[in-house]
Amino acid sequence: MEFSADEIIGWVTAFYWPFLRISALFMAAPIFGARTVPVRIRIILASLITVLLYPNMPDTSALDPLGPEGIVIAIQQILIGVLMGMTLHIMFAALVMSGMISATTMGLGFASTVDPQNGVQVTILGQYYLIMATLLFLSVDGHLLLLKVLADSFLAIPLSEGLLPMQVFWNLVVFSAEMFLTALLIALPIMVGVLLVNLGLGVVTRAAPQLNIFAVGFPATMLTGFVLVLLCQPLLAPLLMDLFSNSFDFLRLNLN
Repeated sequence: MEFSADEIIGWVTAFYWPFLRISALFMAAPIFGARTVPVRIRIILASLITVLLYPNMPDTSALDPLGPEGIVIAIQQILIGVLMGMTLHIMFAALVMSGMISATTMGLGFASTVDPQNGVQVTILGQYYLIMATLLFLSVDGHLLLLKVLADSFLAIPLSEGLLPMQVFWNLVVFSAEMFLTALLIALPIMVGVLLVNLGLGVVTRAAPQLNIFAVGFPATMLTGFVLVLLCQPLLAPLLMDLFSNSFDFLRLNLN
């Protein structure tokens, strides 16, 4: 069986457009885009998913990848993939910020470790929230749901469509604000509890000036913070599930 050069170029071109969207998603999304996942693995996985989705793709062999229309479509595919990946990445970043706020309030701002997903320094409590969110995300098949949303995006936004409307990016900004507001609410019980302890220590210091506030205050605030983290633990999983649901709802609404 022989294939002409035009047929081979057509196949490569049809493979090229969806590969851009899928690879951009894997570079920006959490878990898939973690630094612990080699770039070679991401490229291989993106290629395999592109091959699986290839039969359902529209015929784009007539489009020139180097032409004006081809460049516009390439930019569109990258933007869609980055948008989908950043939506979930913002959610995980909000949880890390919640842990950083809580740790700083408890006096553990100096206790930091390296986040293996992003390669940056985060507090221990932020890393704890991130690990909890990652394990819960995998346990509810969030990574498979993300791939399903990715496959549905090719039906909602075909390869021949124009650029995304600016309203989508504004919606992402609003979504980011809502995520970080939720992160602040997660840290709020610890912030309030530690604040009350500090107020109590201030009253005790006024009543007994000879008391070494540094020897008593630091362990008291840290112990209070850990107790509040344990007390809030049963509420963390349902809250994370709501965050996951809101993130995927955001993707579905904006991609449609």
